Amino acid sequence: MSETPNIPPLEETTSDERTFGALAHALQLVGWWIAPLVIFIVKRKSRFVSFHALQALLLQLSLLLLWIGIMVFFFASIVGAAFKNGQPPVNAPPPGIFIFFPLIWLLMMGAWVLVLVLSITYAIKAGRGEWANYPLFGKLARYFLKM
Repeated sequence: MSETPNIPPLEETTSDERTFGALAHALQLVGWWIAPLVIFIVKRKSRFVSFHALQALLLQLSLLLLWIGIMVFFFASIVGAAFKNGQPPVNAPPPGIFIFFPLIWLLMMGAWVLVLVLSITYAIKAGRGEWANYPLFGKLARYFLKM
């Protein structure tokens, strides 16, 4: 038996729920993880809003952890290259910075475009009243909410 990506809701969604579900996705563009968290806490009793806000929150938290990891790696590689062989740093930047910085910038811009596309797409779906799952976080949100 295959599982459908859009499981029908148990109850009909109201206009207010659809609006807050769409806002949870759309406001993550300007409010990062804070906006979905506030909506998740304020509208906790609504299963529809909680589901959509939790998906946006999980996406933002995973991106935050990814960016922290990238920055730690980036700065550790710069410091490691600067103090190579126990020598004090010289005035010139390490040559690796000219390789790593553009790659990190491209990765961060790609993540931003991904969030932009996901948030607009799923804000539209939530505004229509659909129980649409994010590619990775939909099942996780359903598991956390016991749906």
